[in-house]
Formats: sequence, structure tokens, C-alpha cells
Amino acid sequence: MNKRERVHAALRGDLVDHVPISFWGHNYLQEWTAEGLAQAMLEPFRTYDWDYMKVNPRASYHVEDWGAKLERSNDPNRGPSFTSIPVTSADEWKRLRPLPPDQGALGEQLQALRLIREGLRDEAYFIQTIFSPLSVAKYLAGNRVAPVRDSIDHHADALKAALDVIAETFATYALASLEAGASGIFFATTGWASQDVLTEDEYRTFGVEYDMKVLNATLGKATFNVLHNCGANIFFDLLADYPVQAISWSTAQPGNPSLREGKSRTTHAVMGGVDERKLLPDGTPEEVADAVRAAIRETEGKGVLIGPGCSIPPRTPDANLRAAARAARTLTV
Repeated sequence: MNKRERVHAALRGDLVDHVPISFWGHNYLQEWTAEGLAQAMLEPFRTYDWDYMKVNPRASYHVEDWGAKLERSNDPNRGPSFTSIPVTSADEWKRLRPLPPDQGALGEQLQALRLIREGLRDEAYFIQTIFSPLSVAKYLAGNRVAPVRDSIDHHADALKAALDVIAETFATYALASLEAGASGIFFATTGWASQDVLTEDEYRTFGVEYDMKVLNATLGKATFNVLHNCGANIFFDLLADYPVQAISWSTAQPGNPSLREGKSRTTHAVMGGVDERKLLPDGTPEEVADAVRAAIRETEGKGVLIGPGCSIPPRTPDANLRAAARAARTLTV
């Protein structure tokens, strides 16, 4: 099987020659230009011979064209910090207007996708990261939960107006990402679909309704859409039927199902199985390999793609990534 055939078979739940594997993370020093991001994605893909690529852009690209400003870090292990944020009061939610997908930071990201497409030459599927509208709202408020939580409680209409604009912007951008060559989108909830932050009814009202506007835009057009249900104590069942091909989550976070349990609660393929917070950066190569083998065995190697529970730390040792790749390719289920 080639990489595309392998991933496609895994998404269908068919037999594969080996379970697809890929890891991803930020390159805080290179991710500020289209060329830098493309290089930062293609280099590890080649180094570890990953089976698919999740593009890992700077998280702030979602909000820069609405006026967010950030100071870059010169530390490879630390991300940028906000110096100016677009939303400082509930009244400012209503000032948002839809963004064109081909200008500013969004346009830069499309150029990165084109460069990645050229670099991969149809060898593998790659997917662009898009945050859920509620996640983008948090970044508009300086990546803070409290202002969004306050708007849910006291300024719901203003927040809903903003979520409509955000959803319209990223529904259009998702389609533009496909046109630029992406195989689908990696749709990240960044911890909002969790009982630690909202009730299920609140997520239905402020999350699901707007998530669907983005995801439905790609129906019938994307080959490889992934829901990344991020965080702990996630509402797994509430999002289990989202219109995607796979669901990604951290099995190491409290209150979350194992891969086996999650697989029994959705008709989609599952993605993950390796703890990115402690095991990948601090474990031994053999411990990482054991985690990969355990994830494959518990799913019987069907309908599963091995990956991290979330973005991996930049300090993750090369030896651990190589051990993960070898384990996925040598285990016979």
C-alpha cells in the first residue's frame, strides 16, 4: 500500500499493511511565513516517513486579520504572546465582519498549503488546522476563557453574532484550503467541548450550531476531515456523529475514553493513542514504542490512525519519534 491507500483503508476500517502514523507540533521559529511553515511541515514528514500530515500553523493565524497582534518568541520551546487583542468588551463582538480567505494571514496559510502540496506531490494526504468558532472567539479575547464565558452568561446575542461571522469566515476558508490542495481539515475544539468549561446544553447552543456551519461546507468535498476533541472530560458522545472521517482526542486526559472505548461509541475511525504531554517528551524510546503497540492492539489495528493526543512539545526527542514510527510499522496484529 502507498500512504494514501493506507490512510484511506484505515478510515474505512479495512485491513492495512501497517497502521498509519503521524505526529505534529509547532515550530515556533519557522511558522511565521508560508515558506517557513511549509518547510517545518515537510522536514519531519520526510525524516520520520509519516503516513499523513496534519499541518500545524501558528494558532494566532485565525485572528490576526481581525487585528490581533503578537510578539514572537526567540525560544524554540515557547510560543508567541499577545500584545494587542481585537475584543476587549462584549460590545466589540458585534464589530466583527467576515474575512476574505485569500488575503492577510489567511492568504499566507493558503500559500503554505500550496507549497506543501508541491512538496508532497500527491504522496500523502495532508489536512489544515481550523479552530472551532468558539475557539476562535477565545483567541479574539486574548486566548482567555473568562471573557467568552462572561459573554455566554450575560451577552449571548453579541457573542452569537460574532460566532456567525467566524463560522462564515472559516466555512469559506475551509473550502479555499481544499482548493489549495488540502485533503481536509483538522477541526479543533481547543477544550471547549468539555464539562470543565461548559454544560452539554451550552455546547449545543454555542458550539455545535456553529461547528456545523464550518464542517457542512466541506461535505462531499473533503477526503480526510478530522474532529480534534481537545482537552479533558470531553463531550465525546455529543460530537461522535460530526460529519468527519476520524475523531482525535487525548486518551491520557482525565475523563476521556480509551481508543477502544471511543471506537465503540462512534462510526468514525479513531486517531491518537500516544500521550504527548509526558510520555513523548520525557519517556524512553521503548516506552513510546510500547504505547504505540498498545494502541494498535486495543483497536485490533482497524479503523485507527496513530497520533498524539494533541500537538507535541518541540523538545520531543528524535529517538522517541523514530521509535514510534518503527513500532507502528513492525507490529503484526
